[in-house]
Amino acid sequence: MMKRVKQNLAEVAGILVLVFVFYFMILNERLMMESLLFPTSLLAFNTIFLSILIEALPFVLVGVFIAGIIQFFVSEEQLKRFIPRNRVMAILMSCLVGALFPACECGIVPIVRRLVSKGVPIFAGVGFLLTGPLINPIVIFSTYVAFGQDLKMALQRMILGFIIALFITAIVSLIFKRNQLKKSANSNQLGYSSSSLNLSLRLKAMLFHSVDEFFDVAKFLIIGALLAAFVQTFISTQAMVDLGEGVVYSTAIMMGLAYLLSLCSEADAFIGASFRHLFPETSILGFLIYGPMLDLKNTIMMLAVFKFRFVIVLMLIITVSVFGILLGVHPFL
Repeated sequence: MMKRVKQNLAEVAGILVLVFVFYFMILNERLMMESLLFPTSLLAFNTIFLSILIEALPFVLVGVFIAGIIQFFVSEEQLKRFIPRNRVMAILMSCLVGALFPACECGIVPIVRRLVSKGVPIFAGVGFLLTGPLINPIVIFSTYVAFGQDLKMALQRMILGFIIALFITAIVSLIFKRNQLKKSANSNQLGYSSSSLNLSLRLKAMLFHSVDEFFDVAKFLIIGALLAAFVQTFISTQAMVDLGEGVVYSTAIMMGLAYLLSLCSEADAFIGASFRHLFPETSILGFLIYGPMLDLKNTIMMLAVFKFRFVIVLMLIITVSVFGILLGVHPFL
């Protein structure tokens, strides 16, 4: 276990050193502006990257600690008793539990990985993955506040998001039967059974496991944050907005923005609200529903955990489902 932790520490240390060296190089704006060594866009890139990273890391930390608790304090038998054997009830249960669980799209990935490796069906993991960041109480409250205490938009996000998540989870349950984890993510990294440990040893092992899990996930978060910052800095948002004429195009544009901007689901409603005078409600809902389910940084993290084919198929199912259902209900909004 310690060897694995050291390997991860060494691997991530190099990335973190480069990140922080880069940060301190461009921190002093006065020196940069006087010497003209760096363009202003690079300053913006640095600010956006750090804001994404700082916003996401606390949720990742919470996620890996929960994953550690699941690993050492929740047995496979307990999980199997919790998830109903009936597939329809299992789909409903996974989405309901996710809806009550305050996690962002970054922190939810390690939790789902641990659940699936413990024997939870992959479709139930997907239900938890989709509803956790989308319709938990914190997200709904932030949506209510962002839209000027408009309960209608918050309820539409919650109800439509839940229906879409149920639909996606049902499709995944029909297509995928196995857990779809990569071998490295599916293996027991610790080499011994947690049931043989007393409480103090379990707590100690849980902390080591959480550190191991954090460094396993954090490097992909950093890569995703770098890509998202690059997109936000060097791709014109206004140019994409100008393309969004009509509900079909505007919904596609807003979903694309949600994917590329990779905003935390607890804060994305404030950005979505800024577009409400430009686009119809359907398009704004596309932004608010699609982003927490799928964005650039959590795609990178999912590719590190799940098999490539599963991630690509899941991305297609999510995209088509959100787009199709929103267009279908547009006349009634």
